[in-house]
Formats: sequence, structure tokens, C-alpha cells
Amino acid sequence: MTQQEIRWLAEAQAGSDMAYGRLVAATQMMVRGFLRRLLGGRWADADDVAQDVFVHAWQGLATVRDPDRFRSWLIGMAWRRAQDHIRSNQRRARRDQDWLQSLTTPEGVSAEDRIGMETAMADLPADVRACVALSLAEGWSHAEISASLDIPLGTVKSHLSRGRERLLKALGEQL
Repeated sequence: MTQQEIRWLAEAQAGSDMAYGRLVAATQMMVRGFLRRLLGGRWADADDVAQDVFVHAWQGLATVRDPDRFRSWLIGMAWRRAQDHIRSNQRRARRDQDWLQSLTTPEGVSAEDRIGMETAMADLPADVRACVALSLAEGWSHAEISASLDIPLGTVKSHLSRGRERLLKALGEQL
């Protein structure tokens, strides 16, 4: 660490937000670069983890006793946060896979049709997609959807009508 960085660390440990900001600015490229390489070039994930690292570093700054070890302390924290992130993603992927395997395709519906439906659903605006998903997949009434999403009943009906039309069109069926 440079002498200036050592001063910023001492000031940050004394409670200076400005000094901590300067310390972050001086070390963030190192942390982000390490995380980008560690996470296989997934820059958005690396940046999210880096932000988490700097928040936790601010909270644990008082534990740094030797300024010359600050960078290794920070990289160690980045390593542990990245490992948590990787494990979390693996758990999420397993849950998603388990969920996908639990789905049953109705008799007479081909895998291609199912994929086409999922693609068509993904193209719907979020509010329309939510209404269609609750109605078709969960069997909710218009009133239940309205109450749950805090959308007027008429709007729910319009979303369902437009969503149905767009899905049928996307799947190549005639209305």
C-alpha cells in the first residue's frame, strides 16, 4: 500500500466515508479484476460480488490491524464472497432443474410446443405475463389476480385477452 492509502485506511477506520471512498477507488480494479477472472468473465456477477465485498469491508474495517495486509484481507474477503456466490448459483440451478423436472407436459403437447409457449410467454410484457401465468398455470380467477397484483379487474381481463391473442398468434393458431 502507498503511504496515501495507509492514511486513507486510518481515516476510514476512524469513520471517514470520504477516505473509505478513496480507498475503494484505489483498490476496486484489483478486486473486480480478480472476481471477473474467478467467476469466468461474468462481469455483472463479479461487479455484484465486488459491491458486496466493499460493503462488508466497510463494516469490518476495524478488524484490519496491519495496513500492509489490507489488500490481501480484501482479496480474501472477495474469495469468500465469490465462493458464496458460486454455491448460491449452484443451489439455484439445482432448484430450477428440480422444478423443471417436476413439470409434466400435458398429454398431446409436444416438447416443441412447450418451448414455443415458454418463448411466447417470455415475449409478453411483465404485467400481461403475470396475469396469464396466474390464470393459465395456476388457475386463478380474474378477481384473485386483480387482488394479488393490485391491478383493476378490467385491466386484468384486458391483459388476459391480449395475452391470449399474442400467445395464439405466436404459436401459429388462428383465433
